[in-house]
Parts: sequence; structure tokens; C-alpha cells
Amino acid sequence: MTSPKLQFIGGGKMAEALLGGMIATGWAAADEIHVVEPSAERQAILSDAHPSLSIGDAPVAGVDAVLAVKPQIAPEVFPGLAAASVPRLLSIAAGITTAAIEAALPEGTVVVRSMPNTPALVGKGMAAIAPGAHAGDDDLVWATSILSAVGRVVTVAESGLDAVTGVSGSGPAYVFHLAEALTAAGIAQGLSPEVADTLTRQTLLGAATLLSDSGEDPAQLRINVTSPNGTTQAGLEVMYERGFAEVIDAVVAAATARSAELGS
Repeated sequence: MTSPKLQFIGGGKMAEALLGGMIATGWAAADEIHVVEPSAERQAILSDAHPSLSIGDAPVAGVDAVLAVKPQIAPEVFPGLAAASVPRLLSIAAGITTAAIEAALPEGTVVVRSMPNTPALVGKGMAAIAPGAHAGDDDLVWATSILSAVGRVVTVAESGLDAVTGVSGSGPAYVFHLAEALTAAGIAQGLSPEVADTLTRQTLLGAATLLSDSGEDPAQLRINVTSPNGTTQAGLEVMYERGFAEVIDAVVAAATARSAELGS
């Protein structure tokens, strides 16, 4: 086999999204990517989507890798990565520090840690990356080029990744819960479930797109839609009275703290 350009250790949904985005954007051809995945079901899914993809049960020696396994599985794959002398590793395994990964691999191995989120599955992801002890600017550019195939990327110190987890890593779940609540509220006001669901989905999509594309501060966008003594003001006043901002602050703080606990 010709030496691949990159290999994925783990072929789950996030790996599938990343490699699909990389192929679509021309980062690599399917036959330039190797995937280590033990599940026959996942192998079949990946092969069906990308027939020329290389799939095996062991890492290829001397090839950069993306660690895309569940955190509890990571210690099981470290020996294989060490034996393969992987020169550079981008980890998307939650809660595992660069120091822990570096300790399991040969001295000098470049490690970049990332916290992506699930909207990467539709090419709208948000990821943060943090360098390990041996990672330089070129390595951050490399990691960014991979993750930007499915969304946006920012660089932070590793100490900031817990807060990143609290905001963008877990953030999609907060938005989905808001969608649940908004839909239920619409139904409570007499809308059919189908109409309430459609209104909620399109409202969240439209608001997110406006926030992203307009470049306006979110506070200004809120002001723009809030007429004095109008319907929006009536709804927002309940959010202020009930402490909506304080709830969000507590939610993010709890998720951040839990991320720190898992990484300790």
C-alpha cells in the first residue's frame, strides 16, 4: 500500500465527518487516508461512502494521525501508536490532556488537542485546538487545515479547553433543549406539533444565520427585533425576571467544571 497522507484511529461519526470534509475540500483523496476501525459495521459504512478508503486494524508506521476514539478506549490504542512512531497526532478524544498522550508516545511526538462539536457532522462545526509541549505553529496550521474542513477553528491554551467544552462542545445540546422547550411552548399555545416544530427549527436556523452573517453584536440584533412595549419585549421581560442569563452562566460553569474533573 502507498503510504497514506493521514490516518484516523477510530472510524466513528466524527471521524467520518472529518474525512468526508477533507475529501470534499481536496485536502486528500480517499485513497490517501487510512482508517483503523475494528467494527465491521463501521468499516462497511465507511467503505460504502468512500470505496477507495484504506481500512485496517493497525496504524501505519510514520504517518500523521487523528485520534478519534472514545476517551476510555484511548489507552488501548496508545501502544499501537507508539509502535508505529506516529510523528504527529491530532486528538479529538475528550478529556485526555496532551501531557497524558505525550507520556504514552515516543519522546518528541507532536500532539495537538482539540474540542470539536457535533455540528461538524453537517459541516458547521466549531472546534478549538491547543498545542502540546512539542507542537509549533506549523503543527497548529496542520490541525486547523483538518478541522476547518467541517467548520471553524480557533486556537486556545490547553487550560482554556474546559471552558470551550462548556460553551461550544456542549453548546449544541443547550440549543437543542431550547428547541424542545420552544416547540412545547408553541404547542401549549394551540399550535399543532408539526407547525410548532417547523417554526422552531426555521427560527433557530434563521437567527443563527443572521448572527453569523451580519457581523452584528447579538445584543444589537436583540434590540433590532424588540419594539418598545411590543410582543418581543413582553417575552424578554419574563426571561430577565426568571434569570435566563444567570441560568446560562450556571450551565456553562457546570459543564466547564465537569470537563476539568474528567481531565484530572
